[in-house]
Amino acid sequence: MWEDPIVADVRRIREQLSERFDYDVKAIFADLRSRQAALGPRLVSRKKQAEAEEAVDGGRAAGP
Repeated sequence: MWEDPIVADVRRIREQLSERFDYDVKAIFADLRSRQAALGPRLVSRKKQAEAEEAVDGGRAAGP
């Protein structure tokens, strides 16, 4: 049976995180949130992304 390498990689990383935090979901998400905060301005919020798309689009509604 064919195995998607991306899915296999995601599952491997999930297992590593689970083991690292003793399968504590709250601890895993706390770590992810702190990593996200450390990225600071490298992340784009959905609001900023929508504003940027609107500026590029000239305010036109998306669609056919």
